[in-house]
Parts: sequence; C-alpha cells; structure tokens
Amino acid sequence: MVSTRPILCLGEAIVDLICEQPLAPGGFPDRLSPYPGGALANVAVAISRSGAPAALAGGVGADQWGDWLASGLRDEGVSTEWLVRLEGADTPLGIVIFGTDNEPRFQIYGEHIGPTMAAADEILDEAVIRSQALVVGSNTMVGPVEREVTRHALELAGAEGLPVLFDPNFRPNRWREREEARRYCGELASRAAVVKCNRGEAELITGESDPLTAARSLARSGPRLVVVTDGGSGVVTAGATEVTQHPPPTEVVSPLGAGDAFMGTLAAGLARLDWDFSLVAEVLQDAAADATAICSHWGAQG
Repeated sequence: MVSTRPILCLGEAIVDLICEQPLAPGGFPDRLSPYPGGALANVAVAISRSGAPAALAGGVGADQWGDWLASGLRDEGVSTEWLVRLEGADTPLGIVIFGTDNEPRFQIYGEHIGPTMAAADEILDEAVIRSQALVVGSNTMVGPVEREVTRHALELAGAEGLPVLFDPNFRPNRWREREEARRYCGELASRAAVVKCNRGEAELITGESDPLTAARSLARSGPRLVVVTDGGSGVVTAGATEVTQHPPPTEVVSPLGAGDAFMGTLAAGLARLDWDFSLVAEVLQDAAADATAICSHWGAQG
C-alpha cells in the first residue's frame, strides 16, 4: 500500500540568481535572473512532480524572497508546514555563474542556514513522526548548529524505522577543507539506507575513481542501496542489486539541479515500490529522464 505520508526533505530553500550564459575567466555577468533553488527544496519539488507527497523542513527569512520561495513550493504541491520563516534572518541568495566548462560556481549571500535550521529543530519530532522517509544532504553538516539538527533528525528517523536517503550535493566553496567534507559525508552515508551521489562525490568519500568500485565500497559501509551517476556515461547501483542504466543523450543548457531531480524521482519511485531497494531498476529510467529534462533549462527546478 502506497503511503500518504510525505517524504521529508531536510535542508535549505534559497534564491538562485543565475547568469544565463557561460562566462570566460574574468568575465562579469551583465544580468542575473532569479530562480527558486536549494538542493533539498529541489529534491522536494521533484518528489512532488513524480506523484509522491513531499515536505520541506528548514527555514527561510521572513522577507519578500522567503514569501516567494514558500509560495512556489506550495504551488508545486510541496508541504511547507515545517518550513520556518525566521524574523531577523535574510533568505539566502546564491549567485550562480557558469564557466566555459558549463559547470556552475556558487557564491552565497545572506547565509542563515544555521539559525533557520535551529528554529526548524523545534518541529523535527512532529515532522519525522508524520513522514515516511527522510532525505538529507551535506550542506546541513557544514556548520555546528545545523550539523546537530541533522544528527537529531537521523536519530528520530532511526527510532521511527524510516528509511534515510542521502545525497551529498558537495559544493567545495562551502567547506574549509575537502577532508572535513569527506568525513561528514562518510558519516551520513554510513547512517543512510540509500546513498545517491555523482562520480566525484563517490570518489570524495571512498577514494575510488571507478563508479562501480566506489558504489560497492560505499555499500559495504552501511547503505542498503548505492546509486552513482556519471553524467552522460550512465548510472550504476550496488548493494541490494547491481544495475547499469544509460541515460538518453541530450543537449545541456545547464546541469544545475539535475542531480536533485534524479534524487527526487528516485525517492518517489522507491516509495511507490514500498522501499524494496532490489527493484530500483524499475525507477532508474524515470530518474535519469527527469534529470535530463532539467538540463534543458537554466533553473534548478526547470
């Protein structure tokens, strides 16, 4: 029986201010266009679009940008019951610039993830108890306050027997050192039932450059299912089952949000399969297709 409880995404909603053209080194954008963003907000939207109930637990500032993000999430069918609006905090704005390699580079302003996550901690017990699964990322492990909130959520999910899904969504500029990121990503991976990461993140955590070898190494650390994506080269899984999936070719406008779309569709698909991870092959094609579709747009939510 498919659960009507939401898949709870713990993390940030931010405004992405995107330069809609690749810039050569030293280039300066002449225009920035606002799009809704934030890794876990993107995942929640993808879950909802895939037909599963989704909720975002986190926070935004009590400002015009926060109103805009919350309204957009509700329009997408994402529950904002546990999205805290914090007085005195600015909703984070992320400037996103693409180089000639078409990879995004981020600079975050108004960073208030710590205070908003601290406020969200007060409603976590209710949020987790009323959910069917928990999705987390590494951005809420950067600072000490949000790190403890994330750990609290994991403890609550464990006590309730909920599957935890982890997507590192590694952003180097948010960490002081790669080793620190590796350590905390490894901690979350070991406590998750499902780990979905790209090839670079898998190598960060395991030291293995081959996607399948890295997936197998991650599976031995605790997760029941590991999914490693490698752009146009395909997707591999390890743990409950080993599958290889090749995505359809596409012309990439922007890769921003593709991994989040994949994660959201994967989570929604696994929920429909009653969290039977051995059946993941049934949802990989949809996850890859939704990730590919996001690549044809500038914004992380399409």
